[in-house]
Amino acid sequence: MTILDHASYSASDVTIESREFLFRGFIQVEKVSLKHRLFNRSDYSPLIHRELIHRPEAAGVLLYNDQKQKFALIEQFRIGALNDAESAWQLEVIAGVLDGNESPETCIRRESLEESGCEITELEHLFSFYPSAGACSEFFHLYTAEVNLPNEGGIFGMPDEGENIQLHLFNYDQLSTLLKNGRLSNAPVIMALQWLAQHIQQ
Repeated sequence: MTILDHASYSASDVTIESREFLFRGFIQVEKVSLKHRLFNRSDYSPLIHRELIHRPEAAGVLLYNDQKQKFALIEQFRIGALNDAESAWQLEVIAGVLDGNESPETCIRRESLEESGCEITELEHLFSFYPSAGACSEFFHLYTAEVNLPNEGGIFGMPDEGENIQLHLFNYDQLSTLLKNGRLSNAPVIMALQWLAQHIQQ
């Protein structure tokens, strides 16, 4: 086994001294005190104190259509981008948090109907990853799906959940501009569009 297919250490190489919830809401913030194994040594680190943000597991999907040579992104206000110099309204893939024991695929099909009106049949899984493992426990599943895109965008979302979502349709020939002009600033949409760029070239 090498680092290519296995991490250097496992969960058994972390000693948790204490855990305390500082806040419990839609997100949760926990104070954790721990020690972990050090590389190339038999001893552990000094006691480390970290704040851990817990967010629900989430999933997202890039909708596209090869025949129409188009793909869809959504735009909405994001509190995390509140201090962004340009805008807090972000271009993103359709996404949402898993509801209870819901699977990522079920979540995506539900969110696609709510945020675009598009029904998904086949899904292709790209990656599952931690968007910000330095402080947050969120685990994100990213997919793509070829669907019957509408002829134009529109306003979607669940108003009772505070959602106000604009669906945008882009031509394939606009993809390069989007990837280069700085308009995209979150990881899932950049990863998905990089996949689309490779898909188009095949």
